Amino acid sequence: MLHNDKAKTTARLTIALYLGVLATLLITTFYPAPVEGVSLTLMLSVKLLPLLAFAVPVFRGHNRGYIWLAFVVIFYFTQAVVSAWLSEGAIGPMILMILTFLLFTVAMVHLKVNRPVAN
Repeated sequence: MLHNDKAKTTARLTIALYLGVLATLLITTFYPAPVEGVSLTLMLSVKLLPLLAFAVPVFRGHNRGYIWLAFVVIFYFTQAVVSAWLSEGAIGPMILMILTFLLFTVAMVHLKVNRPVAN
């Protein structure tokens, strides 16, 4: 539930970043080349299912869903930082690191501006 115009803006930005993170995870599964000997279905499930569980709260703008999304995004950010470090700055992990950082930040800003009006 969105309580004001700023919340609508931050919700749209959060949705865009959420979709960007999902797209980046999907693209990095296949580019530059899929890992040999590992099921693509398994890889995509492990990468995407934890985030896909938050699709409904993100698209509806539910504050509790945003809070839990932020907890999960921290794990993706940590993995992206480690991958970027180990790959010496490969583009995929760097983009994922930036997107997850922005997703976390904008989700927290959204929670700040989307507080219910006190009566």
